[in-house]
Amino acid sequence: MSDQQELVRFINPPTMPRPVGYSHIAEVTGGRMVYIAGQVALDREGRLVGEGDLRAQAEQVFANLQAALEAVGANFNHVVKFGIFLLDFSQAQVVREVRDRYVNLEHPPASTAVEVRRLFHEGVLIEIDAVAVIS
Repeated sequence: MSDQQELVRFINPPTMPRPVGYSHIAEVTGGRMVYIAGQVALDREGRLVGEGDLRAQAEQVFANLQAALEAVGANFNHVVKFGIFLLDFSQAQVVREVRDRYVNLEHPPASTAVEVRRLFHEGVLIEIDAVAVIS
């Protein structure tokens, strides 16, 4: 059993609907909690990446999340929860396709996805925050 598997247990009770691409419950039993602020499609110079292109923006968001995780010695296997905010939820599958290249598909993080009317900056189509647990 890996250290991460000893710190976090992902649970999908049979008494709840079967989730697709996320877990209903992430039970944390130890470790250090890391909270990552909502990330948008801004590059390191603060320029918007992928204006009008949700896939390009999602790629940049996950690159930003990866950089934040690496800054604390973590990776996507340490993520226990995502909060996903989209301007157009009908395009959620695009985000799932990008996300699925980063997360452990056998034990995906708990996740909340919400359609919002607007995000903080004109042209931003998506924002994702994360919670990770590391030993």
